[in-house]
Amino acid sequence: MRADWREELKGWLGPFLAALGHKKRRLWAPVYLRGLIGPGERKSLQPMAERLGLRGHDQLQHFVASPSWDDGPLRQRLVESADAILGGQEAVLVVDDTALPKQGRHSVGVARQYCGCLGKRANCQVLVSLTLAKGEVPVPLGLKLFLPEAWAADPERCARAGVPEEHRRAVAKTDLALAEIDRVLAAGARFGRVVADAGYGISAAFRRGLSERGLIWAVGIPKVQNIYASTVQLLWPKAATGRPRRRPVPSEAPVPAEMALASATWRRLSWRRGTKGPLMAEFAALRVRAAEGEQLRGGWHLPGEEVWLIGERRTSGETKYYLANLAAETKLEELAATIKSRWVCEQAHQQLKEELGLDHFEGRSWTGLHRHALMTMIALAFLQHLRSRERGKNRARSPRASAAAKPALDPAPARRRSRPRPASMPVLRRRPTTRTSSQSAQVVLRQW
Repeated sequence: MRADWREELKGWLGPFLAALGHKKRRLWAPVYLRGLIGPGERKSLQPMAERLGLRGHDQLQHFVASPSWDDGPLRQRLVESADAILGGQEAVLVVDDTALPKQGRHSVGVARQYCGCLGKRANCQVLVSLTLAKGEVPVPLGLKLFLPEAWAADPERCARAGVPEEHRRAVAKTDLALAEIDRVLAAGARFGRVVADAGYGISAAFRRGLSERGLIWAVGIPKVQNIYASTVQLLWPKAATGRPRRRPVPSEAPVPAEMALASATWRRLSWRRGTKGPLMAEFAALRVRAAEGEQLRGGWHLPGEEVWLIGERRTSGETKYYLANLAAETKLEELAATIKSRWVCEQAHQQLKEELGLDHFEGRSWTGLHRHALMTMIALAFLQHLRSRERGKNRARSPRASAAAKPALDPAPARRRSRPRPASMPVLRRRPTTRTSSQSAQVVLRQW
């Protein structure tokens, strides 16, 4: 890593430091970030202080855990920086969550719940995440702690962990995600679509919330999600006696998403080229209306707005299902590219943890956890800034490199073998590089 990367960090941090105001915070913010970005396996306070040559970690502790100052302006600057790197209609906003395994019961929000990184229920904290992404480049915009009901029902426990009174209540992850979406929209984030997995897409209220905000979305759903055909009608049958009906009746019964796509035409598509060749799966799509409206007496739900139902048959044999409110004329290639754009948030979570120490924080407080998470996101935004600049330099050099390169010799015609090729598919109108975000950031730092 080049020695003057610290000077570049200081210059890039200018808008952040201006937002901090107090000179002590302007001093310690770059120090904390240097500790996160610099070498070292453990990114908790004491190891960082030792590597930074500090006499102790008290000042770092005060900076990251003190509730006496508002870090809202830093979050605003993070959105602005991410938007400058990636923002636009080609970008997607990925809604997901990430878990931080924890021992004990005193760290804020820790409980036995599903831990994605372990693939099972375990003692952990869960953070709802928003990530702005384009191609293979992600920049996280928000990490918000999900407070389990056991915590919300225990005011004393919340008080000991410094949970603000307005947050001492059980809020669904989907509602946390919608509130965070409102925040980043107000901060000026630009993106063309919102994507999420079935943990969020299963909620009809979440899907309606996205539509009410005028957003285009594609979300996962379980295979048992009830679906109506797009031609379903609402009937008002009249009874010979009794009061008139207060609700209409669908003209047909809903069926599970799995059954709705059983007789559909599936096409094999490639959405990206991986390290071992094209990534391929089979896709199918139908225009449908999800059963997500008001519940009828027989247990059915009234049909909602007309959307796309998309199926994905993976090479592993697994089949996934999605709903998307993209326009009716959208091609299957674009539908598939949209739902597959979600994977890049996993890269962001991985780098936040493995490279920048998101899960290394050893404090117990609400403020400390959220501010440490914020600093790791700012650190990753800086790395993506470096990567974006390097990509620009490579793009500027590419015409000369292409002109000097010699074309590869084709094999003799007699030896060629015709192979069926999957239909190519645009990745949101931009072809990404094959290198992952985490790998590219490490390469850039090694060059520095």
